[in-house]
Amino acid sequence: MVDVPTSASEPTTAEPGRVELENEREYVDALYTRLDELREEKTEQLAKVRRMGAIGSLQNQSERDAYATMHEDRLAQLNAVEERLVFGRLDLDGAAVGATTVETEDDDDGVGATRYIGRIGLTDGEQRRLLIDWRAPEAGAFYQATAFERLGVRRRRHLILRGRHVASLEDDVLDETLLDEVEVHQGEGALLAALTQRRTGRMGDIVSTIQAEQDRIIRTDMAGVVVVQGGPGTGKTAVALHRAAYLLYEHRERLKSAGVLLVGPSHAFMRYIERVLPSLGETGVVMSSLGELMPGIDAGEELSHDVARIKGDLRMAQAVKRAVANRQRLLAEDRRVVVEGTNLTLTCKQVKRARDKARSTGKPHNEARATFVKILVRELAEQLQEQLEESSGGGNKADRAYLVEDVRSSEDVRIALNLCWLPVTPQRLVSELLSNPEHLVAAAPHLSAQETLALLRPADAAWTESDVPLLDEAAELLGELDPSAGRAEAQAAAQRKRDLELAEKSVQSTDEMLAEYGQDGLVTAEEILDFNEEQGPSYTAAERAMSDRTWAYGHVVVDEAQELSPMQWRLLMRRCPMKSFTVVGDIAQASSATSTTSWSSALAPFVGDRFQLEELTVNYRTPTQIAEAAARVAQRAGLTVSTPKAVREGAWPPIVDHVQGSVVDALRRVLPEEVEASDGGLTAVIAPRDLLDAVRAVAVELFGRRVGTGSGGVEQDIVVTTAREAKGLEFDVVVLVEPEALIAEAGGGLGDLYVAMTRATQRLRVLAAGTVPDGLEG
Repeated sequence: MVDVPTSASEPTTAEPGRVELENEREYVDALYTRLDELREEKTEQLAKVRRMGAIGSLQNQSERDAYATMHEDRLAQLNAVEERLVFGRLDLDGAAVGATTVETEDDDDGVGATRYIGRIGLTDGEQRRLLIDWRAPEAGAFYQATAFERLGVRRRRHLILRGRHVASLEDDVLDETLLDEVEVHQGEGALLAALTQRRTGRMGDIVSTIQAEQDRIIRTDMAGVVVVQGGPGTGKTAVALHRAAYLLYEHRERLKSAGVLLVGPSHAFMRYIERVLPSLGETGVVMSSLGELMPGIDAGEELSHDVARIKGDLRMAQAVKRAVANRQRLLAEDRRVVVEGTNLTLTCKQVKRARDKARSTGKPHNEARATFVKILVRELAEQLQEQLEESSGGGNKADRAYLVEDVRSSEDVRIALNLCWLPVTPQRLVSELLSNPEHLVAAAPHLSAQETLALLRPADAAWTESDVPLLDEAAELLGELDPSAGRAEAQAAAQRKRDLELAEKSVQSTDEMLAEYGQDGLVTAEEILDFNEEQGPSYTAAERAMSDRTWAYGHVVVDEAQELSPMQWRLLMRRCPMKSFTVVGDIAQASSATSTTSWSSALAPFVGDRFQLEELTVNYRTPTQIAEAAARVAQRAGLTVSTPKAVREGAWPPIVDHVQGSVVDALRRVLPEEVEASDGGLTAVIAPRDLLDAVRAVAVELFGRRVGTGSGGVEQDIVVTTAREAKGLEFDVVVLVEPEALIAEAGGGLGDLYVAMTRATQRLRVLAAGTVPDGLEG
């Protein structure tokens, strides 16, 4: 039992604010004490379950594993919310403002006229609510209430914690009658304090500072496609992550089994955001970059804009389909095969008839092959039997069922059938398609000679992001390589269906009995079945989904979605048949060869006009001077960009150095100045690829191990990166090298430069040996 303070101490005339601060510290201490108790309780329960070992019946072992997983998940959640466990308090109409009691007796919703808001919900030993989860409906007023629409809120208080210690308070008094009654705590402001703090190389959550327009989008219904459009710094990624956490809370039963997929543009981006969801109490989301969407493949960046554009075209789906169909060949002429010394004839008509019947099954290539082989093996066995009977004078009608196996085992037959219909993996099909000009021309007649030549590459070339949709398309059309692989799953599914029907009857009978005593049933048929099912190792939905290409997710979140090709959209739509998506991005930041010019054109082939467009209008990250310079550059280049209003002025306008000589030598001079200006924060050097090695060498020469690169470099003090890898990230200081080269690298598009300029939260410096884009200097 946690000792929760029941009221505030009497304020002193000297320090009324200090008394309230101490009272809040006492309450927060009690919350952390309760958190520790729950951690200890779950640790002991988990240890007890593990001590049981693999003993007893299969049912007992299954129950033990289920309990272990439940305790592990809860313990992971409790451990992940250590930092800023509680961050807010609401005093509602009827609350005794100034007290730290959580009152319940006069409150209709049972959560008290004073509510403390935190990362997760907590109750005491008697199930009284001490802390309300930020996603709960009754916590919504913390983000939505204003002085014009109070929603019953008299005062909103932000608790600013340092570790487990309440460092300060920030009050928003919404009921003007309180202004003369309470000590109003004002300061830097919780939002501005969060915006101006130094970056760490990892994205933090915004759960304590979510703004009203963000909260409305986060809590939008799960059904359908929600598109969140927003300029740089508007919090698109934060909204997407908090929406994923909210949906998992609000639709727990549905999504705990189907799961949520979160897709980002790069490894660096995924590392940058990977701690946010655990800090919000969620650990079951599958997070994947575009290059990891095919299990077993970790694809790199597609460096050629032309190749990315060609592979991203939806017509490549038909090309892959033709490539599969071309593996189902007919004979040019009848073929002789030898079985046990007997000459047989495999005719063109037989092969065509078997191919047509196999295709008519509608099964994928590798699975339909079983039908093709079965038909031809049977016909060849009949032909063999006829010859054997004729050679024996026609009077020997002995059972010759063994002849089927003789035909199937014949090397001649195996070679002939494989030449007509060879089983194949997605990797082999796509590799041969892109390395064999004859295969490519036959499968993709829509390509010009120049485009065909651009696609051709060595058979052992590394996979790229634009290959992944082709591999996924091939996997869908080919099916399992082992045609028997699906039978066991089908049998298991049929058995589960029968068991579920029995369980439902059992539950119905039990519920009827309980109803006679005025009680409700506590379990579902699914829960009974899961509880009693014989299981192997216990895996979460996220763990199973990561290794299963055919997994159907309950919801998909796509960040930097403006960069996706039509083929990548096709892949993602296949991952979520219910078409429940949260799509976030900014059309103006598009820089890939396959990026879209509008959300309508991107989504029309898949959902038509059935999507809801939301727009974020406030720039929380980028200072006004930098945001305006980036917008000017984009607009003077002819781009239509949203210009969200920045919430703060910066200390510096963009600094442009017109370099005489080498920009690399200039970097050696200015980088120490910029690192010092970051005041212990993060400094990024963003450069075109052809200068990246030289720039990295200078940074390492000056700062040694403090320099990071690539996907693992975002946690270092100084990061050397490309504009593409910087997408979605943020730094205190950005040094941008050769802006015109970034434009050229992107095939003349301005998206990469626009992205690079808006990564800075404090200061932007540009080094240019040649001209600079129009608008950069005003």
